[in-house]
Amino acid sequence: MTFEIGLVSLIIVTIILLFVFEVFPVDKIAFCTIGVLIISGLITPEEAISGFSNTAVITILCLMIIATALEQNGVIAWLANSLKVFKDWHIYLLVPTFMLIAGSISAFISSTAVVIVFIKIITELSDKFAISKSKLLLPISFASILGGSCTLMGTSTNLIVNSIYQKRVGERLSFFEFSWLGLIFLIVSIVIITLLVKFLPKDSTKKLRDEYSLDTYIATIELAPNSKLIGKHFEDSFLHKEDIIVLKFVRNGKEDHEIDSKTLLKKGDRFMLSCDLENLLNIKSSDEVLIASDGIEYATFSHKEFKDYGNKKELPSTIQQHDTVLVELMMLPGARFLNKSLEELRAIMPHNALPIAIKKRKNLRHLKDRLITNLSFTKLKVGDRVLLEIEKNKIEDFDIYDNMVILQEHESPKVVKSPKRTLTLFILLGVIVLAATGTLKILSSTIIGCAALLLLNCISLENAYKKIDWQILILLAGMIPLGIAMNNSGTDVWLSERLLNIMHGESALYAIGVLFLSTLLLSGVISNNAAAIIMAPLAITISSGLQLPTKPFILAVMFASNFSFFTPVGYQTNALIYSMGVYKFKDFLILGGSISIVLWILATLLLNTMI
Repeated sequence: MTFEIGLVSLIIVTIILLFVFEVFPVDKIAFCTIGVLIISGLITPEEAISGFSNTAVITILCLMIIATALEQNGVIAWLANSLKVFKDWHIYLLVPTFMLIAGSISAFISSTAVVIVFIKIITELSDKFAISKSKLLLPISFASILGGSCTLMGTSTNLIVNSIYQKRVGERLSFFEFSWLGLIFLIVSIVIITLLVKFLPKDSTKKLRDEYSLDTYIATIELAPNSKLIGKHFEDSFLHKEDIIVLKFVRNGKEDHEIDSKTLLKKGDRFMLSCDLENLLNIKSSDEVLIASDGIEYATFSHKEFKDYGNKKELPSTIQQHDTVLVELMMLPGARFLNKSLEELRAIMPHNALPIAIKKRKNLRHLKDRLITNLSFTKLKVGDRVLLEIEKNKIEDFDIYDNMVILQEHESPKVVKSPKRTLTLFILLGVIVLAATGTLKILSSTIIGCAALLLLNCISLENAYKKIDWQILILLAGMIPLGIAMNNSGTDVWLSERLLNIMHGESALYAIGVLFLSTLLLSGVISNNAAAIIMAPLAITISSGLQLPTKPFILAVMFASNFSFFTPVGYQTNALIYSMGVYKFKDFLILGGSISIVLWILATLLLNTMI
């Protein structure tokens, strides 16, 4: 072993330990890795930054922009919303159906974005129809991973492995070349998970909202004059949700009885609502309702101008949607806006700020009846917050007011128009067709897709910058030089020789099995992308040393890197599900471990047939 090989090996072990124990964020580890490799002379400065121009990294960046457009324009929610028709199905039919749909969508759309949408839908189904959330979320996460493994654009790991394969061997994987394998793995996993779903934990008897005092917003809305909700039953409107509470219903200026699901909505109907921020922003962005004040007079809100009906004075129409942001302003003792309602705030609020809703410090559950009879509760108290829409350059003007703190800034919502949604979907299909048919390389097709989205105003770069997972991009760009250092120092050859000694005299089946299992175990404790970057060069060297075709070995690394099922830390969707507190580590170990063992054996057998 040379000094350079020893140094690179030490760096690799250190990186793995840092990933495992989460000493630093992954992007910080990647940046520091670049610095260490440069200082040690293992790579040149040009090689150090080569990851930022790597075709796989740029392709992933473009796919993130496309995924952002799909989510922003409602395509993902529209595709997944049809799942609500399955609400009456038995869990043994619901699990495979949801997994198949999630896996199919994840083959072409970011698995993380898909899982986030499914979390929202499953949570809503759980609240409304008593569907078990704990029986569905983990299978959905696993299905998104498996579905993403079916196409070249399905996951960033596939693109990274293909990039290494192309650079080292001069060959590349086509869009659907390994889809048959991915589809087999998906179907087998669906069967296994459906059979083992009974071992997943049961839902807690208490809902999250009943266990914690969750803050909610109070807002008053009125049906827009030409609202499409007029004439519909309340249950058919987007206001009829478990997590939106109607505190008061007013018709013709008079408080009506508690609204029923069969109540026909009429022009001028007004509602005082209690909801979370996400629902409030969705309501605010709808053209079907107007944000109103607490009083009988209402304040009309549009995306071009605000009219303050408290003063009957029209505000300047220069405030455009793209110039405004939403901020939370918390009241401290002595704040000048204490004991003011939304209506009163709109009359005195400076700097063209539009109060949207009040957020009470305490939970509103069990307070519905008191709110209806005690409207003073809707006035600002110490610790309460008011959500304001204001021009971004006016936020700092509130610094002059004592005893108020600006806590958080939120992105101002934009209305999703159906034509834009359809256009975004067609652009995605165009990207897929161009890449799948070989008309263009996947990098070219994704760049053209992003350009089309920008030119047709389906997304702005400002929004894309906010939604892109820069941590993943930095991780990829920072880890690629490690692969170069392994090659420059001969570490990949040295490690491959050690593995070849283990495989000496053994069959190709044994070699693929050892490589797949090694990568699988590594991806369970560190990032799947990092595992792929470390193991892909070894796979190429091992196949060359055994004088066997490279493709089965490179596919073994690609699939094994993705199949991070037995821990919640190896893959982003698993970490997302785990953070919700529904599952314990052992749930991943039992269910994910069972799938991992079966897929390891199955993949070894199938990949061996390609030799």
